[in-house]
Amino acid sequence: MSRSPKSYPSDRAEVAEVLIPPIGLVGSLRIPQQSRGIIAFAHGSGSSRFSPRNTYVAEALNHAGFATLLFDLLTQDEEADRSNVFDVPLLAERLTTALNWTFADPRTDKLPVGLFGASTGAAAALVSAAAFGDRIGAVVSRGGRPDMAAAALEEVRAPTLLIVGGNDQDVLALNRSALACLTCPKELKVIPGASHLFSEPGALDAVVAEASVWFTRYLSPAARNAREG
Repeated sequence: MSRSPKSYPSDRAEVAEVLIPPIGLVGSLRIPQQSRGIIAFAHGSGSSRFSPRNTYVAEALNHAGFATLLFDLLTQDEEADRSNVFDVPLLAERLTTALNWTFADPRTDKLPVGLFGASTGAAAALVSAAAFGDRIGAVVSRGGRPDMAAAALEEVRAPTLLIVGGNDQDVLALNRSALACLTCPKELKVIPGASHLFSEPGALDAVVAEASVWFTRYLSPAARNAREG
């Protein structure tokens, strides 16, 4: 993995550990001054809010002016059951709970919302995006399994970017199939030479660059006004 970005200066960002009701999902909320939007992260495959790759992407998005919410979709007891990390309806339900929290919290209730999903979390992000309609401004998937969102793909209205490593052939094929099912503004970006975990030098930086451009484009005031008009 590339070196981690420098931490955002404490006097320029609000940082808080949060508990998301009703079951107390633990999350890390980071809000730079004059944030352009908030990006909620949905990890997968047994990862957590401490995922080094998602943390790396989140810090980079903070530098780009976006607030971020990284949180655990499962409790510790639930994580012990491996089948839960592939339970897309359960993961989507937890993401929906977190999104409702961001819509209600006075620190984030006025910010446009984007979703960043990885692995099975990408499917959860797309299921939630389908449920929330225009309340979700954009979705980005990193090495995700959007195919696991199944019928929800056709209901997604938020512009969706699928990012896949060029060497991750099986997942790339699944993403191409999912892309064909999406009816929203959509794009597939293949990072040459990258594997599933984007651990090659510069691979995760390429993900950051693509995600930043996508969120900047579709969470902008002009993009929101165009969709609402």
